[in-house]
Amino acid sequence: MERTETRYLNAEGEDEMEVVGFRPCWWKLGLVGAGALCSGGLLLLFLYWTPEWSVKCLCKEVSLREATVLLLWTTDEFRTCFRVRVQLMEAPGYEPLGALFPGCGEEPAYSPTALVIEHPQSEKDLLPKTPDVESVQVRYFVHQNVKYVWSPRGQAFRKLVALEEGIPCSVFHARYSTGLPATSKDYRKLFYGENQIDVKVPSIPRLLVKEVLNPFYIFQVFSVILWSFDDYYLYASAIVFMSVVSICTSLYTVRKQYVLLHDMVAAHNVVRVRVYRSNNVTEEIFSTDLVPGDVIVIPTNGMMMPCDAVLISGTCVVNESLLTGESVPVLKTNLPVPARCANGTVQEEEEVYSSENHKRHTLFCGTSVIQTRFYSGEPVKAVVIRTGFYTSKGQLVCSILHPKPTDFKLYRDTYRFLLCLVCVAGIGMIYSIISSALKGEEAERIIIEALDIITITVPPALPAAMTAGIVYAQHRLKRKGIYSISPQRINICGQLNLVCFDKTGTLTEDGLDMWGFLRAQDGRFLPLERDISSQCLARSRFIAGMATCHSLTNIEGQISGDPLDCKMFGATGWVLEEPTTEETALHDQIMPTVVHPPRQTTSATPSCGDADMELQELMNSYEIGIISQFPFSSALQRMSVVTRTLGERRLTAYMKGAPETVASLCRKETVPENFSEVLEKYTHQGLRVIALAHRKLEAKLTWHRVQSVNRAVIEGNMEFLGLIMMQNKLKPRSIPILSELRRACIRLVMVTGDNMLTAVSVARECGMIPPRGKVIVTEASPPKGGQSATIHWQYAEDPNGWRKPVANDTKDIRIDVEENRLKDGPQAPETSYHFAMSGKSFAVIVEHFPDLLPKLLLCGTVYARMAPDQKTQLVEALQKVDYYVGMCGDGANDCGALKRAHAGISLSELEASVASPFTSKTPDISCVPDLIREGRAALVTSFSVFKFMALYSIIQYLSVLLLYSVLSNLGDVQYLFIDLAIIMSIAFTMSLNSSWKELVPRRPPSSLISVSMLLSVFMQILLTLTFQVTAFLLVKEQPWYGTWTPSSNVCNRSRDELTNTSISLHPGSKVEEHNISNYENTTLFFVSCCQYLAVAFVYSKGRPFRQPVYRNYLFMACILVLYGFIILIMMYPIKVIDDFFQLVCVPPDWRNKMLLLILANVALSILVENFLCDSSFRWLRNLFDGRRDQHPAPNIYPQLDSGPPTLICARRQWDQGSRPPKAKYKQLAQELLVDPDWPPKPKTSTQAKGLLAESGGQEGQQGWSPGDTAIKL
Repeated sequence: MERTETRYLNAEGEDEMEVVGFRPCWWKLGLVGAGALCSGGLLLLFLYWTPEWSVKCLCKEVSLREATVLLLWTTDEFRTCFRVRVQLMEAPGYEPLGALFPGCGEEPAYSPTALVIEHPQSEKDLLPKTPDVESVQVRYFVHQNVKYVWSPRGQAFRKLVALEEGIPCSVFHARYSTGLPATSKDYRKLFYGENQIDVKVPSIPRLLVKEVLNPFYIFQVFSVILWSFDDYYLYASAIVFMSVVSICTSLYTVRKQYVLLHDMVAAHNVVRVRVYRSNNVTEEIFSTDLVPGDVIVIPTNGMMMPCDAVLISGTCVVNESLLTGESVPVLKTNLPVPARCANGTVQEEEEVYSSENHKRHTLFCGTSVIQTRFYSGEPVKAVVIRTGFYTSKGQLVCSILHPKPTDFKLYRDTYRFLLCLVCVAGIGMIYSIISSALKGEEAERIIIEALDIITITVPPALPAAMTAGIVYAQHRLKRKGIYSISPQRINICGQLNLVCFDKTGTLTEDGLDMWGFLRAQDGRFLPLERDISSQCLARSRFIAGMATCHSLTNIEGQISGDPLDCKMFGATGWVLEEPTTEETALHDQIMPTVVHPPRQTTSATPSCGDADMELQELMNSYEIGIISQFPFSSALQRMSVVTRTLGERRLTAYMKGAPETVASLCRKETVPENFSEVLEKYTHQGLRVIALAHRKLEAKLTWHRVQSVNRAVIEGNMEFLGLIMMQNKLKPRSIPILSELRRACIRLVMVTGDNMLTAVSVARECGMIPPRGKVIVTEASPPKGGQSATIHWQYAEDPNGWRKPVANDTKDIRIDVEENRLKDGPQAPETSYHFAMSGKSFAVIVEHFPDLLPKLLLCGTVYARMAPDQKTQLVEALQKVDYYVGMCGDGANDCGALKRAHAGISLSELEASVASPFTSKTPDISCVPDLIREGRAALVTSFSVFKFMALYSIIQYLSVLLLYSVLSNLGDVQYLFIDLAIIMSIAFTMSLNSSWKELVPRRPPSSLISVSMLLSVFMQILLTLTFQVTAFLLVKEQPWYGTWTPSSNVCNRSRDELTNTSISLHPGSKVEEHNISNYENTTLFFVSCCQYLAVAFVYSKGRPFRQPVYRNYLFMACILVLYGFIILIMMYPIKVIDDFFQLVCVPPDWRNKMLLLILANVALSILVENFLCDSSFRWLRNLFDGRRDQHPAPNIYPQLDSGPPTLICARRQWDQGSRPPKAKYKQLAQELLVDPDWPPKPKTSTQAKGLLAESGGQEGQQGWSPGDTAIKL
């Protein structure tokens, strides 16, 4: 049938999914039932493992309107498939936030725009306005704890949202401030359910069934049945016992994780809250009964928030450490009330609420309200906007319960390699069937032996063995104070080749020190001043701005808030006083926070001009009240307050923020003409520069009116007051850690919200930009007035005095592309180019210069004034050119980037937060190299274990095939000894190597399907095959060789005796049924056991990524003990042990020969692995290095960070047209090697592609167009 039109859920969102509807088909059900009977239930198992095929085999595709079963596919690169069932519920309407029985008059009328949930006109589809309306059936389904409801109008399923989207801010005050009636609460609860993050702990039987039906254990059951038919009862019993232990351990671990998560979430799941109902009546209910739209009262002593809510009155001090990782208290203010005209309409442009843009007014679930401030007749109230799993805490729990799959070459290649092993097993099965049939074996025996090949070739312990390295690495990281909620990402950390760092609080100290300040007067700057506490400045507007423009609060006698605000206020020496609860209860109006200079006695006050006692008394009575605050916004880059000075009638507004932003909001005549030059001077010194401004408000803006006025009304037409310079010192560990990462050829990028020149200065100071590095400031402007978007290239001045390049100057550029730096070889010139751009420029480039963006990313080092969403976009853009990106930040404004990066590291005192996969309790960036080192060690361990397990399967596979040729096999105890004593002990101890102490320039391989990896595996297989076949053939050539029987006696005889003795079968002797005990079996058992140990030793590599193998004491002990035991029972046979292992005694001469074979095998394995496989690429590089004179290194644009030899190789690849490197950023680097127009010339411009021709090409003579050398990536 024709496929229906493709439909999507969450279109263009991060969680976009393709959805297709199905209904059960009876004839398909019949066919599947018959197939299940014929296959003994195997078909049902296959359908259980593949939800997509189970639905397609049992159902027919229909439209979503008729569907009862849905298939969901994620639209990312993983294309993960989910199966969900459509459910029905009875409800009085379709709209979750619709008015219930409007005719009853329980809910006031409101604008349809207040109900923008699925459609802007959602009110039109509400139930008829009659109280006796009939219930309707609402179709919905739940996927990963999120409910999707069917929309009859849109004929599609829509994600259930509440008040967090599309609601104008005015609606919260106009409609929801009085609370919901009980009927509306019951109606909404039908859709949103209980306000509870219910992490259901699965029952043990359910977990058991799910675990047992795992393909791994089904394969184990198949193997055990097969071994039982083959009389391997001891080995089968041991495997059953191990499987039971493994299942019980897995059940305990999984259930324990669920219980821990359930207990953590349930700790504050149910609390008692007071809510408003109609007519301002309050009632106390359990938090589980809250629904979106409820108005809750925040108590004076605070509470743990059970939901997400927007504050509509009062203020709160909140600890948001669960979300951001920062334990600094945050001040939350009420959502501003828009001013209304006489006819009730909003005066300003209607602003739509957003939890991200209005987070300073939003109380998030799971955060702790420490303190509130309320006033008589107006308690602290908040409107519930999200409940349950839709809250911020609920989303964190969902991310833990349903983590996104990790895309890594190792995991993909593992399945490919296993498929290859299955193919090898198929070849062995064919050989076994043909060989046994030709020798007249019974059909039953042939089938058992053929199937036994599969159980040998596919290693059952592979998943557990590969996980061991990650578990050990996670444990080592935990000891270093680094916690992970996504252990699978540890391996990916080993591939990081670029790390982005936030500046403030990450590279630099959290605290700032006052350096100096410049006051502005009459449009010019006054001389630089240092002493803020001077009595002459006490009543100046400048000091008043510093003392009032903040969001500090007093908690238990301690001033708390943003570190910058604390430092600035502390520098003034002023005192902050907040009204007590008793004081606020006595007044109908808002009691403001008051700041004033310290009280001083006359004798203690220094003289200032003609100051007298009267002036001193006036100074002591100087107080300023902060009556309204507009908190700092990362997007706006400013904050402001409205104050009233004691004795003055009109209010005063103060504003502080980024100098460029503040100056743009000031009257032009008040901003000094040399503002830009002065700002550049101090930012070049790495100082944090903040601007202050103020203005007297109009008389019409009264005390009460400013409580609801839009901040745009206040923040305009200001008077510029001056600049504050604060010193943001680098953390002591920043420079050495960055130097270590740079030596390891890991690119370093700074992503900050601070000023451009300050960021560049700090980048130079910490070594991100080398001393002779040249900075190209990229300023992009959007299209304007018919002109296309334009980029202006400016070369920043170098404080160290390097000369600016001229037009014909030869430029040498370096790009960190290769990780194989040759330390002792000749290096590329030290000159390097680094692009620096602001968030605004980055946004323009992303939109209008997509072809140019990858080139800028290749050399971009400083990204300043970046908003939180732009940081996320930058990480995504770097990943698109195949960088493995790490992100290190404090978690406050970096949450999106930390989640998006391959390895996001949040510097926090918590063990885990919503911010990132990794959380470090160490407050500096020393965690970054630690994580990379452990990631590399874990990655190398995974490769080592995988290669060892693959070789173990092949070695045993070869032994069994050789024994099949003489109608023999390994014995029950022999299998048990190999799999338990050797393989299990080695596989789990070889992962114990910790990371090497240094970060080396090269990274470990990321793919199993690579030349070096395949060469290593192939050479070891060749060696094992050679020595096994040699031993197998040699034993047959011995003069004493014959068919072994219990009466055979060749042990401890001399060579002459064996030569002169005729070996024959005694008539009364009987050969064993399975022919286990024979000379071939004994020989191959000893040789193969030593091969397992030899392979384990050569694959357990140490430096440069792990500690040397001899430091892994437990592993070395296992190797030595096992070697000693095997050689002991081989050289000195003990009858009891030989009988137990079903071995036969062989002459001393053959024992000596086997020992020589074993020693030769070990020696060759070590030599081949260390001197052939590991050095093959070094030989190739040496070949290129030897031809240096024939292929001189290019002296322009050497954009590789590994010296001339690598450059020659790259240049030769380009010239000869050979296959380019796989990584896109490396391809781009090769393109730029031959691009004569890169980098752009100083003081030139580039216009957006497509509009350049229309502009007449006026920039063409001096500019550069991205179309000239555009690289399609």
